[in-house]
Amino acid sequence: MVNTHVVNKGWISQLNEPPLEPDLPIIDPHHHFWVRPDPEQTYVLDDLVLDIGGHNVRQTVFIECNSMYRDGTDLIMAPIGETEYVQGIAAQSASGQFGDIRAAAGIVGFADLTLGQEVAQVLEAHIAASPNRFRGIRHQATWDASEDVPNSRINPPESLFLSNKFREGFSQLEKYNLSFEAWLYHTQIGELQDLANHSPGTTIILNHLGGPIGIGPYAEDKTAVFSEWKNAITSLAQCPNVYAKVGGIQMPVNGFGWEKLQSPPTSDELLAINGPWYSHIIEAFGPSRCMFESNFPVDKQSCSYSVLWNQFKKLARDFSESDRDKLFHDTALDVYRLNKH
Repeated sequence: MVNTHVVNKGWISQLNEPPLEPDLPIIDPHHHFWVRPDPEQTYVLDDLVLDIGGHNVRQTVFIECNSMYRDGTDLIMAPIGETEYVQGIAAQSASGQFGDIRAAAGIVGFADLTLGQEVAQVLEAHIAASPNRFRGIRHQATWDASEDVPNSRINPPESLFLSNKFREGFSQLEKYNLSFEAWLYHTQIGELQDLANHSPGTTIILNHLGGPIGIGPYAEDKTAVFSEWKNAITSLAQCPNVYAKVGGIQMPVNGFGWEKLQSPPTSDELLAINGPWYSHIIEAFGPSRCMFESNFPVDKQSCSYSVLWNQFKKLARDFSESDRDKLFHDTALDVYRLNKH
């Protein structure tokens, strides 16, 4: 299945703020690479480097996106092709010919955890394809009963995280020292908390603030959505094995409508809306369990890379130097077991 996120490059190019604090070291722990039939929608290393511009992004972590799967092989093993592909991009970046950045210093792939114990062969193949960079698995769980809310491209069942077969496969992650990326909607956060309590030895990384939905039936009362999300996040933060990515809410499913404006938002405009969401999750988890993320090029539907990170820098302006270091760099460095660069 081809990813359907479409970026209007002409619209985005109308506004691109110069980077604030250009020397501040950043690890971007969440972005994608993919190749599409339309070259304008392809996103590879050159595109990422161009987007980063003057921000001091030292390393990045690639997150699976159903790209470059193996052809003519068992569907269960097809995702190994994505890891092989990104391992090659990481080697390109490590050459230094693209600047100081080390892109895809960490790689997170897909494996069908509903395979139960049989998923071990897939995990071993991922690790073999990238023995120095492979760090974890993302098995998307975004599901909602409303036809107006898009479910994940892999069409997960309702309550995936509560499935016995899924948990059997999930249990293999700890054995291989792999983390789990949790991409779900805010209505499913309680199920993730149950999973985290059930598997305290596995590191879980909450993607995109826990996926607050702002479209379909959830567009009617966004105050209620925020309240429900806030309570669920506060409760989830009690699980010490869960970390949170702060960002990833510039997608159309979040319902803020940035992509519908005549021109892209500024960092001040983004922060005015996003600030309460970001502030609460940082307060709930603490900076030592939070990391800013770009979610590019998905969030590029709504804003430029520079604007996005300027927003984070403004948000953290009054934080201590230690807390800022954690949010921009150190938490991701530790969670993904990256080498300092």
